[in-house]
Amino acid sequence: MRLLRLVPDNTKIQFMRGRFAGVVVSAILSTISVVMFFYPGLNLGVDFRGGISAELRTPSPMPADSIRQALEPLGFGDIRVQQFGSPNEELVRFDAQTEPSDAQRRLKEQLAQTLPGTQLRGFEVVGAKVSEELFWNGLLATALAFLAVLAYIWFRFDWQFGVGVVVTLILDVTKTVGFFAVTRLEFDLNAVAALLILIGYSVTDKVVVYDRIRENLRKYATMPLRELIDLSINQTLGRTVATSLTVLLSILPLALIGGEVLRGFALAIIFGIVVGTSSSIFIASPILLFLGQKRLRPNLVRGPRTTRSEAISS
Repeated sequence: MRLLRLVPDNTKIQFMRGRFAGVVVSAILSTISVVMFFYPGLNLGVDFRGGISAELRTPSPMPADSIRQALEPLGFGDIRVQQFGSPNEELVRFDAQTEPSDAQRRLKEQLAQTLPGTQLRGFEVVGAKVSEELFWNGLLATALAFLAVLAYIWFRFDWQFGVGVVVTLILDVTKTVGFFAVTRLEFDLNAVAALLILIGYSVTDKVVVYDRIRENLRKYATMPLRELIDLSINQTLGRTVATSLTVLLSILPLALIGGEVLRGFALAIIFGIVVGTSSSIFIASPILLFLGQKRLRPNLVRGPRTTRSEAISS
């Protein structure tokens, strides 16, 4: 069983040595992500931008340029073609705002003339008003998730813990949004779902670490906070790595063979898991150290130091 352990027992890694580098690098990446959110901006999907989305199945694999040229006479504006599923399945998106029945009829007629044998397997029209509502509802859902997390952490822990979780979540979410801006993956309702999943996973991981820190605060009353945080992270490191790897292995097939529709969703979750796991160690814990140095250890100035070997043996 020891061969199956991802992390050795009784590790003594001094994570807090890199506390300044972790917080500074994260803040820089989040600032760049916020800038990229405005310029060049996100590649909004049909859900948020509005337009037409159609799923086509051609008789044989066909280049995207050929499909684009065949559908240009429709006058539906910019045409984007993406392969998903099998080689002869294409997802076509138009920027046009038109009546659903008329757009679907014209598309079927054009396919019959220029791409005979092509099947229209799915069709969806999202109006500008609906897309705007979906966008703001997505932001509202994310904001409500933040408030719920803040209330939960504030109720369960001291305020220093709550500030650490909320600040870290903001940094995690902004970096994930920056990931969408850099990769140009479509930002749609699936992306919002990925962000909400990231928030839930990230909070769970941080609560595990914070719970152990809180237990150790009572158990080792004279241990300096920096050493106590390092000890707590090492004690939960095996669980953190195992959980993250399990989720990654379950999501990876979606990114590899899930098709274009699920690819962005899966990649965002994978990126979020990596960011959320690392932020529990290098951001949330250092923030707690900065805020709680004098508050969580008010009576400890230069008391006796408890070594890690003594703590582990006890």
